[in-house]
Amino acid sequence: MSAPEQRLAELGLALPEVAAPLAAYVPAVRSGAYVYTSGQLPLVEGKLPATGKVGAEVPVEEAQRLARICALNALAAVKSVVGDLSSVVRIVKVVGFVASAPGFTGQPQVVNGASELLVDVFGEAGKHARSAVGVAVLPLDAPVEVELIAEVR
Repeated sequence: MSAPEQRLAELGLALPEVAAPLAAYVPAVRSGAYVYTSGQLPLVEGKLPATGKVGAEVPVEEAQRLARICALNALAAVKSVVGDLSSVVRIVKVVGFVASAPGFTGQPQVVNGASELLVDVFGEAGKHARSAVGVAVLPLDAPVEVELIAEVR
């Protein structure tokens, strides 16, 4: 087991199977020393544990948990391209999309669920640049979606 996967196990987590794309794209692409993931929904065994807008049907704490699942799914996509998470040099960038109720402004707190997981798994190498964007709706009425860029060896 690689060090990042051992850290996941210590957190009581395991990498899921890579989520099947919902349309004409692949979960992740490597270009040189970087892996770019497609947006990852918080799918668990192919299903969304919650739907709706954050700040209305979905409370912030639940959305943070869902963002964490998105990050876990993104790491599975990275692993599918590089073979082992110990190949990750650092997480460079995270973009989080939050399906937001009108007036909701807590997108950064929601995306912290993903960011904190990445730091828990990779330590200093998990600290990254980030955008947290509020949107009207996401695929399948998901509350959150996360994509990332990882530098790999």
